[in-house]
Amino acid sequence: MMRALVAAVVAVLTTSPFVSADTLRVATFNIELTRDGPGLALRDIQKGDDPQVRAVSAVITRIGADVLALQGLDYDYGLETVRALNAQLAEPYDHIFALPTNRGLQSGVDMDGNGRTGDPADAQGFGRFYGQGAMALLSRFPIVEDAVQDFTDLIWSDLPGAQLPRYPDGQLFPTAEAAAIQRLSSSGHWVVPLTIGTRQTLSILTFHASPPVFDGPEDKNGLRNADEIALWMRLLDGDIGEGIEGPFVIAGSATLDPFDSEGRHEALRALLSDPRLQDPLPESAGGALEPPEGHAGRNALDTVHWERVGRLRVDYVLPSRDLTVQRSGVHWPAADAPGHDAAIAASRHRVVWADVTLPD
Repeated sequence: MMRALVAAVVAVLTTSPFVSADTLRVATFNIELTRDGPGLALRDIQKGDDPQVRAVSAVITRIGADVLALQGLDYDYGLETVRALNAQLAEPYDHIFALPTNRGLQSGVDMDGNGRTGDPADAQGFGRFYGQGAMALLSRFPIVEDAVQDFTDLIWSDLPGAQLPRYPDGQLFPTAEAAAIQRLSSSGHWVVPLTIGTRQTLSILTFHASPPVFDGPEDKNGLRNADEIALWMRLLDGDIGEGIEGPFVIAGSATLDPFDSEGRHEALRALLSDPRLQDPLPESAGGALEPPEGHAGRNALDTVHWERVGRLRVDYVLPSRDLTVQRSGVHWPAADAPGHDAAIAASRHRVVWADVTLPD
């Protein structure tokens, strides 16, 4: 009885109308809709019968976000892939935004120190081809494109306070040549202002950080992940960029849990505790009902289930302090609740969302 009651309450919160005209839903979703070669994801979307594409579309439709940050979708210059996905939705979004990515952008240099060039890890962001598993933004509101800030080409060493990987003797890893051109963003960092009605602007700060694993004792990926997260605080501090006017929401994948698994957890905890932000601690019924794995973080907060690593909280929607959070959640329905099968089939990640009211 209790299991059914919890699932029913979460279903109502996920699909119920907004409490006022000034309240909107911001969500993030790593859809993992990438394939092994360029154009293959587009092909599968256009076929109309791909099970994963159908599940992703069903989840996005059920959530009904006004603004949706996507990760794990292949990028192409005409934005054909994201446009095709948008066209599959029951209510396509009016505005689509994506910028060139670091995913699969070959550097021409040995970036991982294995003595070869041209490998996926030698790209500015890991990718077997250019654009693999990039980002996009879908919005019901107009995008102020001439005010977008794009930090995708920021050189890692140019970030104030950057922690670069080094050998025990202090030399830069893998070489000074590689460090001189290594970009910070593994996918991208964007500040995308939206026009809300006629009187408000809401900025979406979105990113998809590198996994803090798959490296060596130099901890290149762990350090990079931490600095990709820290970039937002440097922006808010005024150390980079042009600042942000008005309310904002960080919506994206940090690929890091505050407590569990590998990575520099202090970087994520610093972001979550930043007084300029608020962490709504979104929960799910499905996650809460999963068996314990010995993790410090609460099951209900988890946003991904990796087979070998387990369940973690790695995807975030963090509104600025001047926004009022009406409610929030992780779309992880219980096994007997509507939408469960689609959520599991769509991606290992779950949608994270928050309903926010703009300040007067």
